[in-house]
Amino acid sequence: MNSSDLPPAVRRAVDAANSGDIDGYLDSFTEDGAVDDWGRTFKGRAAIRGWSDKEFIGVDVSLALTGVRRSGDTVTLSATVGGNGFNGPSDFAFTVDGDRISLMRITG
Repeated sequence: MNSSDLPPAVRRAVDAANSGDIDGYLDSFTEDGAVDDWGRTFKGRAAIRGWSDKEFIGVDVSLALTGVRRSGDTVTLSATVGGNGFNGPSDFAFTVDGDRISLMRITG
């Protein structure tokens, strides 16, 4: 599976994360977009950047997609996460609002 199978907003976020492009990643979110990382919520560009710098792009994350499920405006990706932070399988549920992401929720 590759990111070309995904809705454009989700594809942009995954591609940006895999290439270490924090600005491209942030640009894939709505103005009031959020990341929910196991119940810890980071809302807005500055908060998402702070989280990402410490736990996502800032630790050289890599996402190897293993599956995708769709339900309404939510696309859930299964991925093997690599890098210098968490490593292992994880699910990322993206809520899409128009051409951007309003929420990325990370679960197990």
